[in-house]
Amino acid sequence: MKNAIDRTLEKTISRKSKMVVESKPLMFDLSKTKDKNAVSKLLSSGKAQRVIDDYQEQLHELFAVKNPSLVYAPNFADIFAKYFSNLEKQKPLWRHGRWAYFPWLGTITHILEDVDFQRVRTARNRNLITKEEQERFYNAVIGIGGLSVGNSVALAIVLQGGGRHIRLADFDRLALSNTNRVNAGVQNLGLSKVEITARQIYTLNPYAKVELFREGLSVKNIKKFFSGPPKLDIVVDELDNIAIKFLIRQEAKRHRLAVVMAADNGDNAVVDIERYDKNPKQKFFHGRLGAVSYKQLASLDKFGIGKTITKHIGPENITIRMQESLLEMGKTIVSWPQLGGAALLNGSAVAYCVRKILNGQPVENNRALISLDEKLIPGYHSLVSHRKREKSVKEFKKIFGL
Repeated sequence: MKNAIDRTLEKTISRKSKMVVESKPLMFDLSKTKDKNAVSKLLSSGKAQRVIDDYQEQLHELFAVKNPSLVYAPNFADIFAKYFSNLEKQKPLWRHGRWAYFPWLGTITHILEDVDFQRVRTARNRNLITKEEQERFYNAVIGIGGLSVGNSVALAIVLQGGGRHIRLADFDRLALSNTNRVNAGVQNLGLSKVEITARQIYTLNPYAKVELFREGLSVKNIKKFFSGPPKLDIVVDELDNIAIKFLIRQEAKRHRLAVVMAADNGDNAVVDIERYDKNPKQKFFHGRLGAVSYKQLASLDKFGIGKTITKHIGPENITIRMQESLLEMGKTIVSWPQLGGAALLNGSAVAYCVRKILNGQPVENNRALISLDEKLIPGYHSLVSHRKREKSVKEFKKIFGL
């Protein structure tokens, strides 16, 4: 029989595990009475258990960014001290800027106001990304479907100061087997991937606007995903569902938007770019799947999906170990393998393409293979290695029915 401690603990664990915590920060201006009262309540109730306040350092950085010609002057410290003293005379430091409360962290953080916050946060991007490019990248509305590789994409975009407004779609929840490639720890197990990604985005930029499609994308909601309001400026496709990939391209064609997609390939990445913004008449998937319909693709089982995606990527591009693994699905492994390093590589590559496209800069309009194997394995281009890969592809295509 359970003793009193066991019963109490079991009930507490059950109750706490079902608690729902908001995944969006609350913003406060402590120069306003209403906000002061709200923050006071958060602190006194214990909901805000931690306070982060390095606002003076943020002001120091802001002053330097605004006055780069003074930074290396011998009296810079004195100049800043005078500036800081004047700010404190206007009102106490804790009433400057904004305070962001993150409910899922139980933490409240003192930060600069929006424009100054973005200016400091992206200061080290200059001039790898110009001021004008940064503004276009930041103010774009970006849609991301699928949040395994898509999680890396979203974070790479936001890290670089892009995507103030991001729309995320995924029905899946984080499982332990996902943590080899999704940047999320065990404290997030069972949490939806859109919630996890939104929280990560908000901790990088509390002023972001993140819309969540928790049910994923479907025939019923895909028009809303594209149309908003506001309308998307570009869409990233990282879904496993090949039929929904087809619908994404239908909507991208209708809205004249570019689609960027990247697929894992062992340690490598296969990046596909479809410019329906430039040529709405181009064939879906660049014609690699032939004449297919949503209905045909929706009828595929998991093995059929894997076979179709393999056809799209091209057997000749798939690494030998990936080929061997695909043939073991349902025998010695559950699903096609994916690596965290490849997810990060894909994330960086897609974020690069998104930024370039939004800024009207030239970028590949078909496919790019990003191969660490090619660049880092000695003898990769030797005749022996080439013949080995060629033989493997031939056998794989025969066995896989391609």
